[in-house]
Amino acid sequence: MLALVTDSTCDLPPEAAGELHLHVVPLHVQFGGQSFLDWQSIDPDRVYEYQRGGGTVTTAPVTQAAFEAKYRELLETHDQILSVHLSGHLSTTVEHARQAARALNAGDRIHVHDSHMASFPMAELLMAAREVVRAGGGMEQALAAIRTLSERLLVELTVPTLEYLRRGGRISRTQALVGNMLGVRPVLRFDDGRLQAVRRVRASQAARDILSQMESRFGREPVAVTVAHAGRDPGRIAELQTYVKGSKLNVGRGRVQLMGPVIGAHVGPGTYGIMARPL
Repeated sequence: MLALVTDSTCDLPPEAAGELHLHVVPLHVQFGGQSFLDWQSIDPDRVYEYQRGGGTVTTAPVTQAAFEAKYRELLETHDQILSVHLSGHLSTTVEHARQAARALNAGDRIHVHDSHMASFPMAELLMAAREVVRAGGGMEQALAAIRTLSERLLVELTVPTLEYLRRGGRISRTQALVGNMLGVRPVLRFDDGRLQAVRRVRASQAARDILSQMESRFGREPVAVTVAHAGRDPGRIAELQTYVKGSKLNVGRGRVQLMGPVIGAHVGPGTYGIMARPL
């Protein structure tokens, strides 16, 4: 039996993660003199409301001790553990997972994988691994599915401002100054685990611009598309879905995902992303 472990920045709510039989270890969100467990003791919208009011939100990675406790528990009931986490360039969480695996001296029973991503694309990788496990596959097959999908999907995000990423040290002050131009939104991609601004577009054209990149990449190949949004904004989410439906993409399946408290602390309210992957 293979257990799938991840951290809360996959942004799958607890009920969704439970349905997928994912074992999620939460990061921490801190503001207003309090510390919360990502997704478990705080709702994403509370973070966005605090940020809109001018408050600063910080985060803390999963500790080595938390991973050790989870791995010990799962090794009693599973043969192996595949532990998939957000990019090591964005957090020390994955390194703490590696330290925990070494401390337990479990040999090849635990494999820690850096997804080089976070949030909704990381969730997509986990869902691909789960399909392999459900079909009876093991560690190598699940890793192969993750690596193949990582190379084939395309995900882009756009933020109203780069200020939150700058505060968290995810981009430089210079990048923030260049990106924060009036009426212009930066478009970001994961590049070898780092969030990089790849171009700037007018705010009103950002969604169409992102979709045009996906049209060029996939043509009429059937794809699954995910729309992710920082905050529950039904009108805005419906607008983004309308853009997807009006694109030239051959959409065979679609879903919507919220960005969670930890991710929200770094990207800020109003951020959205679109991801396409071959079916």
